[in-house]
Amino acid sequence: MSVRTGRRVRTTVFSVVVAAGITATVCAAGPASAREAAPVSHRATQQAMDAAVRDGVPGVVGIAQRDGRTWSGDSGVADLRTGRERQPEDRYRVGSITKTFVATVVLQLEAEGRLSLDDTVEHWLPGVVRGNGHDGTKITLRQLLNHTSGIYNYTQDQALGQRIFSTEFLQHRYDTYTPRQLVDIAMAHAPNFEPGASWRYSNTNFVLAGMVIEKATGHSYATEIERRVLRPLHLRSTTVPGTDSRMPRPSGRAYSKLSTESTGRTYDVTALNPSMAGSAGEMVSNSADLNRFYRALLTGELLPQRQLKEMTTTVLMDPGAPDARYGLGLQMNKLPCGTEVWGHGGGIHGSSSEALTTKDGRHSLAFNFNGDWSGDSAAVVLAEFCGTAPAAKSAKPVKPVVKTVEPVALVK
Repeated sequence: MSVRTGRRVRTTVFSVVVAAGITATVCAAGPASAREAAPVSHRATQQAMDAAVRDGVPGVVGIAQRDGRTWSGDSGVADLRTGRERQPEDRYRVGSITKTFVATVVLQLEAEGRLSLDDTVEHWLPGVVRGNGHDGTKITLRQLLNHTSGIYNYTQDQALGQRIFSTEFLQHRYDTYTPRQLVDIAMAHAPNFEPGASWRYSNTNFVLAGMVIEKATGHSYATEIERRVLRPLHLRSTTVPGTDSRMPRPSGRAYSKLSTESTGRTYDVTALNPSMAGSAGEMVSNSADLNRFYRALLTGELLPQRQLKEMTTTVLMDPGAPDARYGLGLQMNKLPCGTEVWGHGGGIHGSSSEALTTKDGRHSLAFNFNGDWSGDSAAVVLAEFCGTAPAAKSAKPVKPVVKTVEPVALVK
């Protein structure tokens, strides 16, 4: 989900750069030079991870797989209080990467003849998308999944944003939201455009898609993801937590400034009720599971060929950026080196993630920043898939980063 603090709203891998307690001063783990050196083929990736930590990200962890070989990299720390390093097995909140899982289930249901992408939202959810110019009779399920519906993005609502993106989050982190409540927030605003007239990222689209799954199957979208995707692929580190605010182990902490600024206090925002994201972004996973999922998806393990073709049929996101296109819960980027990667990014409080693979599934990368106010995720992607080392900001050697975090009272 694009649940971000105000400074960055996640919509694409590259169109928006992404990168959040306890009183303590700790030294972050040193870069790769202090550990085993990365193989030549991933050296630029490790350098980009180290650069993100220099830029202020508490810690980075990721796994790349290429032609059957696996490499894991990390930099910085998982916990600013204890100094624990990040580990390849660490789980983290994946935000909008959830959208690809949701779209996969919708397309499986289409393959089974239980719904059609050309069905209207009104057909499945009578009266839900209505008001202030929204009209569910004119919006199809396909338009939900590729963000051409025009439906207002509920996370841009000013009142909700104040509660969940500012320091008010600390008092509201355990609030529960139903999908209908989130949609109703969107319905209080005018749509962005007429259905099909343009493209604009909206978390409301995928909250509605989750509601459609429940209506079509009689089960929650979480149950269907678990039954149709997680179990068949043995994604044992991936969960759909619902209203559970806890993080499964192993996992580190997540940090945010809870501000539009990149300076000031750093808050531990690990514990939160992810119902604020719902089927637009509530899932938890790790890098190995995400690589496995996207490889399986793009190589046809999860969808028949016709539905996979539908998913990878893309629309232009921004006329000024022709190399970034969006399918059905799936984004394609053509990198400057000519490589095409498919996947999704995800941001939620204190967590910024990317999961990408080439279409043939031979080269995959999934990684996470455990801070949401700094860091260049695009640099990590370009390093891995194009071998492009990040531009040096200083000729000085990398030193451990000293961090001070402010106390936050966590409600148990």
